[in-house]
Amino acid sequence: MTCHSVLKLLGRIAAAQSIDETWSVATSHFATLGLGRAHYGFTRFRHLRTIGDPDDALFLSTCDADQARRWFESGLSGRMPVFRWGGSGICAWKAADAPEIHEDLRAGISISFPEASSRARGALGLSADHDDVERIFAARRDEIIAVAHMMHLRIVQLPQLTRTRALSPRQREALEWVADGKTTQDVALLMGVSPAMVEKHLRLARDALAVETTAQAVAKGALLNMIFQQFPEHRIQAAS
Repeated sequence: MTCHSVLKLLGRIAAAQSIDETWSVATSHFATLGLGRAHYGFTRFRHLRTIGDPDDALFLSTCDADQARRWFESGLSGRMPVFRWGGSGICAWKAADAPEIHEDLRAGISISFPEASSRARGALGLSADHDDVERIFAARRDEIIAVAHMMHLRIVQLPQLTRTRALSPRQREALEWVADGKTTQDVALLMGVSPAMVEKHLRLARDALAVETTAQAVAKGALLNMIFQQFPEHRIQAAS
């Protein structure tokens, strides 16, 4: 792939309008390099040695959805070499045969992304044929790093829309007004509803985000890019 082609690809990733679109563009390119399976994880709520509430973390995989869900929910993903790389940077790896590791996940490339927040951590694992991984790594290292980092930077800018953390348009609007420093009475006037209805929207927003206070809801909504964002209607419906 020429430098011009790589730049065009990076531009497509940077212009992607959703996490799914970003993931699709990047992983399609990785597949053309021989890295047919990709696994990505990101959390903004890391605490000590945990990722925080799994419902707040983002996990993406090109594997079968049920298989990927079992890996993440069982904790097996954390024991797999594809996610065990703990440093900041990139490395190629090969795993010895182990019954709990799928055949397609015994060789690959792992990338751990540098984060500005002490509680954030993101990593990408790319799986390849056991005999090809070193060749791919040597020939395409810089290209893989550039695409992976652009993918990660775009993903963390976009709204993390999930069924477990979905806000309705009115809940989001109420949180945005509170974030602007408005009182309940102010928000009621601005939204054209009663103060009791504003309190209901805020309560449901707190429940959706699994927090106890409205201040926490505003902070968490901002961290997950769920407020002050443009939300095409079809994406809101898909996450609901």
